[in-house]
Amino acid sequence: MIWYTKNYDNLSDESVVEVVLNYGNWHHFEKLIKVLGIKKTAKIFKKESNKKRSNFYPEVKNYFTLYFNKYAK
Repeated sequence: MIWYTKNYDNLSDESVVEVVLNYGNWHHFEKLIKVLGIKKTAKIFKKESNKKRSNFYPEVKNYFTLYFNKYAK
């Protein structure tokens, strides 16, 4: 899923969250939650999506804003 690097060991959590939420499917999302946890994933998403320039697609940003507001309390 991450095609822009061969150095997977040095990917940041922020990069992985962005790629999985933008391009992954539900199975990828569930694996991400198992690895990082829902609270950490939500925290990263909120921090990154609230930046002036965000790489999240608008529909992805909208969906996961609603999702994390409901399930990552």
